[in-house]
Amino acid sequence: MARSVFRFLSRQSDTVELAGDRHLLRLPRFQDYRQWYALRSESRRFLEPWEPTWRNDELTESAFRTRVIRNEQEFSSGQAVPLLVFTRATGTEATLLGGLTIGYIRRGAAQCCMIGYWMGERHAGQGHMFGALNLAIPYIFSSLQLHRIEAACIPDNTRSIRLLEKAGFRQEGYLREYLKINGEWRDHVMFSLLAADRQP
Repeated sequence: MARSVFRFLSRQSDTVELAGDRHLLRLPRFQDYRQWYALRSESRRFLEPWEPTWRNDELTESAFRTRVIRNEQEFSSGQAVPLLVFTRATGTEATLLGGLTIGYIRRGAAQCCMIGYWMGERHAGQGHMFGALNLAIPYIFSSLQLHRIEAACIPDNTRSIRLLEKAGFRQEGYLREYLKINGEWRDHVMFSLLAADRQP
């Protein structure tokens, strides 16, 4: 169940913000680079085992600007909703915690999407991504009107698996050499959450 504090804020048609008591999810902006660079660079060893191989220019400002432009294009075309996760702050700059992407949005008969996420090392294990999921999931089922959310995890990523199970996802199957992660083709476990799973 989504908490009653869930709000969907849309100031204009080309943006999205999801806000709860503790967290704010929104599309990336160019001015996020400083925080993004600091968090990603200090968390590199923590993140690399679970992500595609980082490019040589991964952390440069030009690569980040290209990423933001691509994110805006994907959002405008309805392909994805790439979000950064922040703490909610009053009077001070919100702290970047990580990211959550609603990707591979498929319409027609499928009406589903795939989610992926990352959390900065110093913010991990504090319930932030669970809070972010509890904002993103109602948005996916209500505002995007999708039927199914999928998520794939490397089998030994126990922290991510526990998170998905806590959020109500169910394990469905085992995908052999599903994605190339950190230079190697890795098996993944598939999880899913249906709109009906969130109903009382």
